[in-house]
Amino acid sequence: MLVCKNAGKGMVVIMNNRIGLYIHIPYCKSKCAYCDFYSMPGREDFDRYADALVLHMEDYSDSLKDREISSIYIGGGTPTVMPYKSMCTVIDGIYENFKVADKAEFTIECNPATASASDFKKYRRAGANRLSIGIQSACGRELKALTRIHSYEEAEDCFYAARKAGFDNINIDLMYGIPYQTRESLEDTLERICELDPEHISLYGLKIEEETPFFKLREKLALPGEDEEANMYFSSVEYLRRNGYDQYEISNFAKEGFACRHNIKYWSCGEYLGLGPGAHSYLGGCRFSFKRDIDRYIESMERPDRDYDIIDEKYNISPNDRIGEYVMLHLRTVYGVDTSDFEACFGKSFENMYSAYLNKYIEGGYMKKNGNRYYFTPGGMYVSNYILSDMLDFDGELASSGADGKTQ
Repeated sequence: MLVCKNAGKGMVVIMNNRIGLYIHIPYCKSKCAYCDFYSMPGREDFDRYADALVLHMEDYSDSLKDREISSIYIGGGTPTVMPYKSMCTVIDGIYENFKVADKAEFTIECNPATASASDFKKYRRAGANRLSIGIQSACGRELKALTRIHSYEEAEDCFYAARKAGFDNINIDLMYGIPYQTRESLEDTLERICELDPEHISLYGLKIEEETPFFKLREKLALPGEDEEANMYFSSVEYLRRNGYDQYEISNFAKEGFACRHNIKYWSCGEYLGLGPGAHSYLGGCRFSFKRDIDRYIESMERPDRDYDIIDEKYNISPNDRIGEYVMLHLRTVYGVDTSDFEACFGKSFENMYSAYLNKYIEGGYMKKNGNRYYFTPGGMYVSNYILSDMLDFDGELASSGADGKTQ
């Protein structure tokens, strides 16, 4: 039986050998008006936080000593706000406390306004082999509306500096459905990004979250209409396909061989450990997350007895929950659910369990069946959260972080 005991202190049950590691860096130079991720602009207690992360790694080191880290993702916030010396403390801590696979994928996020060519060279030497650059748009007016602190020209310079430093696997984050955006301006953004020739592109629709400035301004924002936003998504998927980027998940597109392995771990129900305030984990049949409070996090790690209370949520995954998560996560991908794999995993028939929904959405043009596989059509992908909330007992957002590779 899978159990979850004291997960926050590193005591977990082992399910399989290879896991992912997410490290949250909750610093940023300026928080964007749409951002709901946990970050604290203006703070500079980098060394204390880096030391706290390493102490937390040490808590897991023993129980995970036989696990292999196959992917590392350092996200934020803005990791490149952290001085390299502090970042080295974090990276050294990873290699000292965990067994990292020889060819592990190692991603660091960056903002074009806070990263330099010298930083990129240092990150490469430290082991990072994949970069995720948050550009969002090539249009100055749209960047200003999003309260981004960089220009597109700075973003281009950032990309070329990363290439020169040796990064041959780069993701670019983009957004659609943002203030002042049109299909024409989005296509211009896609054209300019494709000219840069990154290996991977993430394209996310703007979601206005509570507790953000955009939420308070939602009635005043110059947003595209619903039909226009849908057309933006469909035309973007087709544009990226024509330019060599295959869609492998609702919001993610890659050249052949460059799908994000860290992402795939989430969507294939793989296990991962997330460290830092706001980070989520899935280990030993248990999901847990840490409170979005950097002060409590640091102070808890600094206590000699480690008698801390930083767990936000923690729950064991029931057999029914595992089925629901499997369906939701797999249907987010273009591959969908393979009925043979489903039955091998759960001893139940996918078609018998969900026949009413499958028939309804196939007839409506939102799903297709090909052999043993059920998967969304482009129209189904666009309204997938609605379909998943109809089919399942949760809202379809479990694996949707809003940024490439994150679990936060």
